[in-house]
Amino acid sequence: MLLALAAGLGSTVVAIILLWTGGYSSRVQWTLTVLMVLAWLSFGFSAQNRVIFPLRTLSNLLAALREGDFSIRARGANRDDVLGEVLREVNALGETLRQQRLGALEATALLRKVMEEIDVAVFAFDGIGLLRLVNRAGERMLGQSAEVLIGRNAEELGLDEFLIGETPRMVQSAFPGKSGRWEIHRGSFREAGLPHQLLVITDLSRALREEERQAWQRLIRVLGHELNNSLAPIKSVAENLGSMLGRKERAPDWQEDMRAGLNVIAARTDGLARFMSAYARLAKLPPPAFQTVDVGVWVRRVVGLEPRTHIQLKAGPEMRIQADPDQLEQLLINLLRNAVDAALETGGGVRVGWERDDAHVEVWVQDDGPGIPNSANLFVPFFTTKPSGSGIGLVLSRQIAEAHGGSLMLENLPSQRGVEARLRLPTQQLT
Repeated sequence: MLLALAAGLGSTVVAIILLWTGGYSSRVQWTLTVLMVLAWLSFGFSAQNRVIFPLRTLSNLLAALREGDFSIRARGANRDDVLGEVLREVNALGETLRQQRLGALEATALLRKVMEEIDVAVFAFDGIGLLRLVNRAGERMLGQSAEVLIGRNAEELGLDEFLIGETPRMVQSAFPGKSGRWEIHRGSFREAGLPHQLLVITDLSRALREEERQAWQRLIRVLGHELNNSLAPIKSVAENLGSMLGRKERAPDWQEDMRAGLNVIAARTDGLARFMSAYARLAKLPPPAFQTVDVGVWVRRVVGLEPRTHIQLKAGPEMRIQADPDQLEQLLINLLRNAVDAALETGGGVRVGWERDDAHVEVWVQDDGPGIPNSANLFVPFFTTKPSGSGIGLVLSRQIAEAHGGSLMLENLPSQRGVEARLRLPTQQLT
């Protein structure tokens, strides 16, 4: 206001001086003087109002935005006015914030709905260990409502031991609402700038019981099949031998029949013993004992152990990895033996090599055999198409690969007859 009045003060004073020194009558001088002063003050107050009104409107808009009211808008914003441009920008900001808050509310409602419906207990604790959030599954697990649980510390809820230690992990624990085996996941987040801990507890009992039931069914099927295959001929031969011994008159070659029957019983007994030994090997694979292994030396040594056919070696870059040399050697022997068996059926060749990229080290074995007729049964324990096979070679090989943090894949070659086995080890094993 003072600047607006100062802007017109000079011209008003000059006009009044000229008026009073111009020889006009006293009545004219006073009348014009009053009019000029009133005009001067009117223009000053008008300029003040033109500035203050938009600023007050802007202040009210910003106060509404600060309070979370995004519905108020400024009217009459002039595009040719700088303050009008500011008001239009604030209107646009309010609309943007309104849409963002609507999206946040919808996302929060969806998140709350998901948290209520999922069968996983979720807890959120603040920096001093007080519970700030719990979903419906958490209420059922602790046997109390959220109103009772919120604000209590982790020790009172019996969850303090899950806020420390490794994660994820499985524990056997009993809660007021349920007991069983649980998987513990823990994370952290910030709310209002303060650190919080997120605790997720998953009930594994039902899933583990179902997996256990299916595992027992598969095991019983396999064991029953193998036992029947061995016991049926043993029983038949034993009955025949008993019948033969019970006759008063025996055939001249009864001793040879007796010897042949006993040989059948011994052969089937040995087969059953090999099956049980193979199952014990599969079930008792020890964890790998990591050592420094030269990949080239490892592959060349295993290739040299196969005397039945010439194996073409395609060497890759020389490198060393951290692995269990005995387990990797057994893995590659299994793959190479399968490849040679397949190649001998068709008179084809076998190729072995390794390569390295930024993510993996890969050892591959290719053969020109008949291919895989049914890849779905490749890693089924005790499934084999070989007359003398045990059906655990590939299963054992895959277990070894996964124990080293890698993977094992077998697939038919796309452009020719044969199979490729590819062992992948992550670069974290490199030294």
